[in-house]
Amino acid sequence: MADSILSLNPPKTLHTTIPLNNPISRSAPSFRTRISFKPNKFRIPAIRASMARKDGEQQPSVGETFLNNARKGQVFDAITTSLSNCLSETNLHLTVPALKSKIRGKVRDIYDSGDYIVLVTTDRQSAFDRVLASIPFKGQVLNETSLWWFERTRHIVSNAVVSAPDKNVTIAKKCSVFPVEFVARGFVTGSTDTSLWTVYNKGNRNYCGNILPDGMVKNQKLPKNILTPTTKAADHDVPVTPDEIIEKGLMTKADYAEASEKALRLFEYGQQVASEHGLILVDTKYEFGKANDGSILLIDEVHTPDSSRYWIANSYLERFQNGLEPENVDKEFLRLWFKSHCNPYEDEVLPDAPEDLVCELAWRYIFLYETITKSKFEVQSTEEAIHDRISRNVASALSSLK
Repeated sequence: MADSILSLNPPKTLHTTIPLNNPISRSAPSFRTRISFKPNKFRIPAIRASMARKDGEQQPSVGETFLNNARKGQVFDAITTSLSNCLSETNLHLTVPALKSKIRGKVRDIYDSGDYIVLVTTDRQSAFDRVLASIPFKGQVLNETSLWWFERTRHIVSNAVVSAPDKNVTIAKKCSVFPVEFVARGFVTGSTDTSLWTVYNKGNRNYCGNILPDGMVKNQKLPKNILTPTTKAADHDVPVTPDEIIEKGLMTKADYAEASEKALRLFEYGQQVASEHGLILVDTKYEFGKANDGSILLIDEVHTPDSSRYWIANSYLERFQNGLEPENVDKEFLRLWFKSHCNPYEDEVLPDAPEDLVCELAWRYIFLYETITKSKFEVQSTEEAIHDRISRNVASALSSLK
């Protein structure tokens, strides 16, 4: 197991290892951190950070809380005992009479009830356009995180949510889904083939219609947020420009203009909320659909640790200036482990994700949920089988919607 322990916040060389129980620097001070960036023609930005305690404030930073958190011990027992009880697959079309069909996504199982769509968020962990593992409680975290954000972003865009009859389930309005994912980015970073840093480091200076000059470095903040949309191919995401989206008939010019404007507003709002909680929302993706009345709706998920990258705010500046990877609260460390142990894009069979990494990721998802929402994550009882519980709750909810 020792060789599985990759640094959770590695330096650029990706060779250093640290224990999994020490993911956040112990030297991070307990300060309220505000970081502002002044662009300097895409060279190293002039970065200013102010760190000051409020009078009498004794609250620890997010980084310190992440490291010295009694809550972690409380949920870790539940995580480890649930490793063999993950929700990796559902077959509600066999147990709920109102459901007649199933579409299996990388994370969600989607069912058609006639008038509504039933989305079950499983514990499957995806990256590199394939499933890597199952993470305890992940589906519940993603579903509840999205519901929290859906409710708080209605002032920006309407969404498709009808109800949430189960911790892992959202019932949504039917709509025509745009075959485009709107990826919003605030930093030059990432490790996948479509990430901004990967393509930039290969010399690409025109990405999805965004012109990027020479001289940028990894994890540098962009002067302004950008969109790098992708469209779906058979088994992977394909970067696409706005002009190509319209030329290929994927969206009309008016629909793209409205959805892209909504995406950037959602991202700016998400960054603001994250900052208030000691985090940096680095990048994320949004999906939209068109309702029968022609309105554009936000669908799928919002600002979850699965669709988004989060960094710890109060240590970003120092680590960036020293060429170190930012301290993160997302799935990037699991991506990096797979990249260092196999070719996740081409190998037919992938190695099993180490249990210590799986448990750590489960904790990070729960920690992020509790940090953002300021509410306690409720570990579900295991007395009733998860699939039976979901079947019962979905059947009852659909019956009440008739």
